[in-house]
Amino acid sequence: MARQVAYTFKGEAKVINFAYDKYHDMFEAAAAAEGIDLTRFLAMEQQVAMTSKGNKAVRDYRLNEFARMGFKDIHFVRDEEE
Repeated sequence: MARQVAYTFKGEAKVINFAYDKYHDMFEAAAAAEGIDLTRFLAMEQQVAMTSKGNKAVRDYRLNEFARMGFKDIHFVRDEEE
């Protein structure tokens, strides 16, 4: 079963195909589809993970940074949504 990711990038709604063998999560897939290099982001995210005492800090950092890049409402598409 193929998965899809829906997101809004700079006001434009988009849907892309997703595979776990290519990307770790839906955020990486959306960034790759828009041609955004995540090298610095992933390094900083790793530092946040090492210094924080839970996943909340990492999740907040990820959501804030992707909002700053222009992404909004990144989620997996359910079969009923199509």
